[in-house]
Amino acid sequence: MTLYYRDDAVQVTSESIQVGGHLIEIPDVTYVYHARGRTTLAVRGRVVGRGVLVLLLSLPPLVALVCVVSLAYSAQDRGNWTLALIILAACAVGALAMFPLLELALGWLDRSYERGNKVHELWVQHHGREVMLLRTPDALRFGQIYRAVQRAVEQQGEQR
Repeated sequence: MTLYYRDDAVQVTSESIQVGGHLIEIPDVTYVYHARGRTTLAVRGRVVGRGVLVLLLSLPPLVALVCVVSLAYSAQDRGNWTLALIILAACAVGALAMFPLLELALGWLDRSYERGNKVHELWVQHHGREVMLLRTPDALRFGQIYRAVQRAVEQQGEQR
């Protein structure tokens, strides 16, 4: 028996597919396909959260740019370049200190794109009936499970 995929709710082996307590034998599966399901509130929330995160990441650099331009303009009028350079250096040090937080926020953004923005459904033809095995908004997990089921069914077809 070959194990293709396993997590807390799904297990795909060369003999069977077990999803949420349901067991389907691989020799009984004749066709595997996927479909796009209706979006859920969680998926919409992920897209909105992604937009808010992008806005929050792009707002500080824009504010900093406006501050630098206005600081340079006011220093030009007053002839007080020393104070302007000290403030500019303090802002640069503050920006460098914020890099770890930026890495954290960009990591969240990457993970939200990995999870996707659609709901995916995994369907199989089992004893002539169409059976939905899995419905998830997690694109990465769905892809792993779908490939595992396809490999298991293909291996069974080669053995016949």
